[in-house]
Amino acid sequence: MQLQARHALVTGGGTGIGRDIAEALAREGADVTITGRNLDRLQEVAAETPRLHPLQMDVAREASVRDGIAAAADARGPLTICVANAGIAEPALFHRETLDHWRHTMAINLDGAFLTFQAALATLSPDQPARMIAIASIAGLRGLRGAIAYTASKHGLIGLIRGMSEEYMGGPVTFNAICPGYVDTPIVDRNAAQIADRQDITDDEARMILAKGNRHRRLLDTEEVTATALWLCSDAARSVNGQTIQIAGGQVS
Repeated sequence: MQLQARHALVTGGGTGIGRDIAEALAREGADVTITGRNLDRLQEVAAETPRLHPLQMDVAREASVRDGIAAAADARGPLTICVANAGIAEPALFHRETLDHWRHTMAINLDGAFLTFQAALATLSPDQPARMIAIASIAGLRGLRGAIAYTASKHGLIGLIRGMSEEYMGGPVTFNAICPGYVDTPIVDRNAAQIADRQDITDDEARMILAKGNRHRRLLDTEEVTATALWLCSDAARSVNGQTIQIAGGQVS
């Protein structure tokens, strides 16, 4: 158990990629605080896996993030692993985009990561090694049609990671982004249902449309993202810093 005695925090840890990463970190010996807005769901997930600790937290609210992370650190120690995973992916064409939806997306996908990392870093002593990981997207590396706010938020998230890696260069903390393509999660389920309804096709046909967004034309499994996160947390990745690691079945232009 390579992460024994480490304290990790995973935002959006009650479902999808976040849950899978949190459970894997716990299996490797870390105490893992999982956060989200739905406390009942977090408690259900934590009940199934030892070393998971639920914390109700809304990444779009500054006080919720700062108070929540401070409380988690008081209970289980400094956050030497922090995975900013919480995010939303709600499609909208540019000419139909509203300022409210734009700001809501930025508040969760970008502002939430900024607050999470800043609060997590505040729990560390100056010489304490730690790993800060953002779950970004291939949409942070290229344009994604029909999801302008999501695309911009993920580009901003990658910029945040690159900026922090430079600002803390030479220190004991690394900052990296994982950039998956379409992953088989509840978000894809919801988006596939919307596509099926809009185009009058079956859910399976809609899922195939999304799968074609990956270079190998299949949906990713959450474990593929999780394996990368575990590697970034390992000692083997101690010199990996400021990187955007693509998981999309091929090169992303």
